[in-house]
Amino acid sequence: MSVSSIIEVNSVSKRFGGIVAVNNCSLKVAKGSVTGLIGPNGAGKTTLFNMVAGTTTPSDGKIIFDGEDITGLAPHILFGRGMLRTFQIAHEFSHMSALENLMMVPSDQPGEHLMDVWLRPSLVRERELEVRQRASDVIEFLKLSHIKNELAGNLSGGQKKLLELGRTMMVDAKLVLLDEVAAGVNRTLLKDLAENIERMNKELGYTFFVIEHDMDLIARLCDPVIVMAQGEVIAQGPMEEIRQNPEIIEAYFGTPVEVA
Repeated sequence: MSVSSIIEVNSVSKRFGGIVAVNNCSLKVAKGSVTGLIGPNGAGKTTLFNMVAGTTTPSDGKIIFDGEDITGLAPHILFGRGMLRTFQIAHEFSHMSALENLMMVPSDQPGEHLMDVWLRPSLVRERELEVRQRASDVIEFLKLSHIKNELAGNLSGGQKKLLELGRTMMVDAKLVLLDEVAAGVNRTLLKDLAENIERMNKELGYTFFVIEHDMDLIARLCDPVIVMAQGEVIAQGPMEEIRQNPEIIEAYFGTPVEVA
């Protein structure tokens, strides 16, 4: 595996009975990149994403993450190794504040263990203060200080997506998988979301792997862009080239394109 790759998908296939959702697919996600994954409905993008994220096990092939074979490993194990995922529909603890939602993310906090609560209360308090401070820093970075004490269930769709992005900042993420981040988000908050993804990438060094149907957002954020159709990777490169590729236009719209 190349040292510059955080994810390497090697000849991966997924079959559901007689249906081949992903067929002998190979791709790489470079460290420090914002890599996009696009394709028409039924292309196999979500299935591939789920295999990388550990929610679906490949029928064949291997997935390498940061130099280690993670094929078939469960999502909670991948979380511990630094792979985090957001979802098309944001998942929040609706009866907790935005700040408290962020504080829930770090694992194995002393306050989760009854014996520590009884026998080491100072350790519990110290760790809680550390987590609260980090959550406050994340809230400030995302410019969400005005809603930090608001119940997460009361937030707009875009604010919930920003909060999900904030969760990925509560641990030392090596890779963030963004699943349809633009879904249900108004244009104003989508601009804020895009700006924060860019800042996390450029200022903090986060690597992103993005599924998205909003081509303008993909064009703004992603380089390279990987295109799937019928379970296979058919192209990869800058969005300017992808948009003019006749094979890709045919895959999306189903009509051959004459090339002058």
